[in-house]
Amino acid sequence: MPHSQIARSLRLAPLAVALGLLAACATIGGSGKTPASVAALYAQLDQASKGYETALQQARANDTEAAEKTLAQALDQLRDASARCGSTPGCDPQRFFSVFDRLLRLKDGSFIGDESPDDQDDESPSGQVAGLNGAASLPQAQRSVTLLHGQKLSELIAMNGPVKAALEMWLTQWRSNLMDAYVNYQYLRHEMWPAYQKADLPEALLFGILAKESGGKVHAVSRSGAAGPLQFMYATGMRFGLGTVDGFDTRFDPAAAARANAEYVDEQLKAFNDNLELTLAAYNGGEGRMRRLVNGDTSVSFYDPRIYDQLSQETRDYVPSVLAAAWLFLHPDSYNLRFPKIDGAPGSITLKRPASLSELTVCLGEADGMQDGWFRTLRNLNPRLDPQQEQPTGAVLQVPKPLESAYASRCVSGPWPILASDLHNAVVPVVPVRHDPPPSSSSRYTVRRGDTISSIARRHGCSSANEVERLNGIRHHQIRVGQVLKLPSSCR
Repeated sequence: MPHSQIARSLRLAPLAVALGLLAACATIGGSGKTPASVAALYAQLDQASKGYETALQQARANDTEAAEKTLAQALDQLRDASARCGSTPGCDPQRFFSVFDRLLRLKDGSFIGDESPDDQDDESPSGQVAGLNGAASLPQAQRSVTLLHGQKLSELIAMNGPVKAALEMWLTQWRSNLMDAYVNYQYLRHEMWPAYQKADLPEALLFGILAKESGGKVHAVSRSGAAGPLQFMYATGMRFGLGTVDGFDTRFDPAAAARANAEYVDEQLKAFNDNLELTLAAYNGGEGRMRRLVNGDTSVSFYDPRIYDQLSQETRDYVPSVLAAAWLFLHPDSYNLRFPKIDGAPGSITLKRPASLSELTVCLGEADGMQDGWFRTLRNLNPRLDPQQEQPTGAVLQVPKPLESAYASRCVSGPWPILASDLHNAVVPVVPVRHDPPPSSSSRYTVRRGDTISSIARRHGCSSANEVERLNGIRHHQIRVGQVLKLPSSCR
């Protein structure tokens, strides 16, 4: 078997193990001394784990024949032990899940062979980075799992209850958001990743923050005023060099936002002694609040009740959600997740005829297989432009490289740019705003014998009797002769 095939087998091995573990989830609780049958299963599990490690070492040494044989034996042991655990009283399936988690961490960034050039685009986040001093030639996992102040990102992600719950959310209710964020990020990657690479921060962390904050929508603005792809508050953005330049808020600039975010994360990691969870909590909930809660004890866990219980629900959800998205960025194949292949190479077009981003979206259609259209990507790559404002002939716009040829064939001449222009310049009738006249003496009515709320409303052309009741605080239709009622503006 070629080395690339061995590599792929080792990369996909945890998935096979996971499937076996899922089948073994049913178990019978026990206490006291471990039964001999359970001890034997645990011993088999330990032996299989060591065999997997040996297979990794053999593959790194290019001993593909031995690696293939050792891997096959290890996986057979894992499958057998996990299947038998489900029917063995006292066997704890969590122990098998722990081994699975450890094997993922073991292969994460330490086994370079699992990202051969032939396999890179099949199972891992794809895309090349232009002009990054050779970074594009490195294996994807090695670029994604850079050191975080001397530690690998995967070693800092505790696979606990909150993170597992967040993983389920990303894989179920938030799945479409995750996919959209991934697609958006791949087209922004050449602008955002260099700042993180320069700071020696993990790309997966950048993706996790982006996915949770904005989903990769460059122009996102929250109800609290946070803005841009990484959702900087105005004051925090100013502290890290984001502000208004020529009328443009640079929080919406993906490259500037990534630089500022990298500087912020690096600053907070130093303040919290490389505690990533506290750093993320500070990003979401405010560094001042986190420093007061920690009170100098940077070794405290984010999940310590003294910290966790004092945080808002938003922050308690935010931290594990970011870490879970980062984990899925690193290990999509291990969670039955397949990110789309995206060619995010940067390109540009020079307009041959006036056009807005909206018009370009119409004439490009589903070019290069983009079923959702190109509006979001064009906006993200040209954040300073009003998407409805027509740009003049000769204007240079940033686009993904594959759209250069699509623009030339679809948007320069022919029916599509004509259609796009016709739709864009359609005239929509303007309805004048209605201003209700001020109340007058005619907007009051004195109740006479025989009147009811309904008869009064009908006589004066009111929209409903209920409206008359609400305006006058009447309950149960009770009115009296001589009572003066205010009539709503809907009455004639």
